[in-house]
Amino acid sequence: MKLSEILLRLDAFSEEATIIAAEPWNPSSRAHVIEPPESGLVADMERDGMVYFLEIAIAREFKEDWPGEECNETFCERLIQYAINDA
Repeated sequence: MKLSEILLRLDAFSEEATIIAAEPWNPSSRAHVIEPPESGLVADMERDGMVYFLEIAIAREFKEDWPGEECNETFCERLIQYAINDA
């Protein structure tokens, strides 16, 4: 799954889930949502070149502050920048 597909569907995932993605992060990065308690899966994904990106709860908070209702490619880019610089 692409990172942008996950970011545009945040409400489809559990609040406790975590997003991991392949670096360098961009909308087309390979990504996966890890639902707890699948901590062993995180280690497998990290061996596959993916790293922690953000928790779904944090991404939803960012979305709540997003101006307007539409979450699009610009939203994805800004959330990626947030994850890189501020999370």
